[in-house]
Amino acid sequence: MQLFDFSLKINGFDIDKAKSELSKIHEKNNTEFETYITQRKNAILNFHLKYNHFYKNFGKAIDTSNWQSVPVMTKQHLQQPLKHRLSDHYTPKRVYVNKTSGSSGEPFVFAKDKWCHAMTWAVIMNRFSWYNIDFNTSKQARFYGIPLDKKGFYKESLKDWFGNRYRFSVFDLSDSAFEKALQKFESTKFDYINGYTSSVVQFAKFLKRKNVVLNQVCPTLKVCIVTSEMLFDNDKRLMEAQFGVPLVNEYGASELDLIAFQNKNEEWQINSETLFVEILDENDNVLPNGNEGRVVITSLYNKAHPFIRYDIGDIGILSTKSSLKKPILQALIGRTNDIAVLPSGKKAAGLTFYYITKSVIEDDGNVAEFTIEQLKLDKFKISYVGEFALSDEKKSTIAAEMRRYLEDGINVEFERVSQLQRSKSGKLKQFTSYVN
Repeated sequence: MQLFDFSLKINGFDIDKAKSELSKIHEKNNTEFETYITQRKNAILNFHLKYNHFYKNFGKAIDTSNWQSVPVMTKQHLQQPLKHRLSDHYTPKRVYVNKTSGSSGEPFVFAKDKWCHAMTWAVIMNRFSWYNIDFNTSKQARFYGIPLDKKGFYKESLKDWFGNRYRFSVFDLSDSAFEKALQKFESTKFDYINGYTSSVVQFAKFLKRKNVVLNQVCPTLKVCIVTSEMLFDNDKRLMEAQFGVPLVNEYGASELDLIAFQNKNEEWQINSETLFVEILDENDNVLPNGNEGRVVITSLYNKAHPFIRYDIGDIGILSTKSSLKKPILQALIGRTNDIAVLPSGKKAAGLTFYYITKSVIEDDGNVAEFTIEQLKLDKFKISYVGEFALSDEKKSTIAAEMRRYLEDGINVEFERVSQLQRSKSGKLKQFTSYVN
């Protein structure tokens, strides 16, 4: 039985139909594909103008014959209760609902209709198949976080079982933890690694200190796929050397889809099947390929919730080699996370704070943005923008979560501010450590 496909089907995601639809899109020639993109853009725009009250108000000045008249939306526009943003006839129980990671410091709850989410999975499975990875049969070594609350933990553990995944914690990047991970690789026929870039880099550094090449102890290993954080060239070379397999870079956003995936020619190929990606200047004008600008994305299938000309908060460059059917992301600027070093010497990935700050995120739009700074080994500061101050009870809960996920002896202070300082690229860096 194909357990992964089965798990999608029982949750209402018609993966077989989605795979078939994706194949039809791939069969289109360049002219047919251009027509397809134009039709999908117009269809999703007109749908939300007709059936989504939030978007009707947002896009009052749109001229449907002129795509340039469509306003750019940001995370700030979407930071209001989900029920105000859903299209007619869609309810939270009839859609896929999740929270963004908050890695940019701007979390919010989002929704996808089930057909859109099925198409998301069809694209992901297609890209992984480029490297002979089948989610139904290939064994994954997963370097991701996991919720520590009982419900969240068992939910993710069940997903791991259906997905044929073994999860390594990114909350502990110590040598003793990596020693256990190495032993697991020695005894398990893993086909691929998938995980947060910073965590997998730390594992590669551990292997280098041990003078171990991973595929020599785990010969079934085929590829390593990293995601969610900036991948630097020297880190890529290190990982390829220590794992002994190709290193593939993935770029995605939970509220959208897989955005770009490194192909066999080491090009960062953009997902043009379910997304329309533009690079815009500060005045929302489309830039010629080869120019640096804001990454703005339209989800071509999401009817439950509008993501139309959505500024994801990244700065990127489309290659001059790009075509409409095969756009290539030449560079992505940003999306890097520090490593936290704790009083005991333990290290934790920056994206650990995604799971901790879930305590902050509520679907009421209060906390609009936040950043976390490590001021000393044992001292952290959370700065946030909110309509009203966090209660003492909420602060105590967050501080307790910090200690539970990381270690005892950690002190947390809070500051409510009217505005958070951004980088030159215009993006917030969620976590910054001032500890060497």
